[in-house]
Amino acid sequence: MFNASKLASGLGVKGQTVARYADLLVELLLVRRLLPYHANTRKRLVKSPKVYIRDSGLVHALLGIRERESLLGHPVVGPSWERFVLETLLNLWSGPEPPGFYRTSAGAEIDLVLPMSSQDRWAIEIKRGLSPGIDKGFHQAREDIRPAGSFIVYSGTERFPLAPGVQAIGLRELAERPVEHSQTH
Repeated sequence: MFNASKLASGLGVKGQTVARYADLLVELLLVRRLLPYHANTRKRLVKSPKVYIRDSGLVHALLGIRERESLLGHPVVGPSWERFVLETLLNLWSGPEPPGFYRTSAGAEIDLVLPMSSQDRWAIEIKRGLSPGIDKGFHQAREDIRPAGSFIVYSGTERFPLAPGVQAIGLRELAERPVEHSQTH
């Protein structure tokens, strides 16, 4: 979550300065700003955007991670996978509205909400590993936004149901679906 004021106070500069530099990094395509998805719920929603360094390799280099084995044992491996999945899907996607994420102050969360039409959206949760699970917060968030499709993207290749209306799916297969869907609408 991006909080320019908090970052600015740690750096000893004004919040506006941090915000301008963040805007520049977004314009240079070094950073992705993912805005919160606002649904008509009576829940208190998080309003701060999420920011990601778009290039996982750059993050790994800055952290001194040079080998795959070092990455697999590093705490950044989960966020790195999430960043990679987001960039892959968002670089292929072209939909009617900007994508976003959904999070309530109570912890209900969806990593990526893709509006597929003016009425339909997909809920996508990103999990690293070969045996993905579903958090309670994902189920609560799905109840809030009622997506047409719900997917848990994991690092495997098989597709299988995890719960009613929720499919575990590999990144490669899901990456083909938004492109197919956007070409038919």
